[in-house]
Amino acid sequence: MTSPSIENSESSHMEIPMRPIAYIHSDFKEKFGIPRQSGLASTKAEIVFVPPYNKPEAVRGLEGFSHIWLLWAFSENIKQDGSWSATVRPPRLGGNVRMGVFATRSPFRPNPIGMSCVELEGITMEKEGPVLHIVGADLMDKTPILDIKPYLLYSDSRPEATGGFVGETEFHLLKVKLPETLTATMSEEEQKALIEVLSQDPRPSYQTDSERVYGMTYRDMEIRFTVTGDVLTVIG
Repeated sequence: MTSPSIENSESSHMEIPMRPIAYIHSDFKEKFGIPRQSGLASTKAEIVFVPPYNKPEAVRGLEGFSHIWLLWAFSENIKQDGSWSATVRPPRLGGNVRMGVFATRSPFRPNPIGMSCVELEGITMEKEGPVLHIVGADLMDKTPILDIKPYLLYSDSRPEATGGFVGETEFHLLKVKLPETLTATMSEEEQKALIEVLSQDPRPSYQTDSERVYGMTYRDMEIRFTVTGDVLTVIG
């Protein structure tokens, strides 16, 4: 028995239309510094729907779920020529080892689709429609959302799952020092979120220069910092 050929199938080259149903409003105005996975920092964000998907009945029942899945587009990484690479360099492996793109969550994919599991803190009804208030998103501000699905505890939770090459590497957090001039302007909740973001080491894995000053935009601030050993110090 031979396998059916997909190569000559009419469906192999079919176009699947997709359009954003919503956009996210987050504290990350640029790609640098965004947590590498969702749920690693308690940063807050809002999801605002666009017509015709901004109907209150479209989110009826969603308030009963503590977490949701977001399917979204890597809008800053779309290659117009459609090119892609079969292998990528995961940051967790120091950026020096190539792995298959489908064994990673790299943003550089054949189709620029991302997914995130976030906490649903609440839903409010505004003039423009329902707004989802979420915690733990790893999305840049104004990222287009393609779909939203509820997190199902009985099927989505897999305690027996293995982590492949990711599970075999240590997730090391940096110690973060914030200046008093910054903490004086932030609530404890805001400080906690910022520390969680910075502790994950926003630097590219190949950069370890302790003298270099790095900068990232977070909320309405341009944060400058250095890293020496396992300590990240915000200097301005």
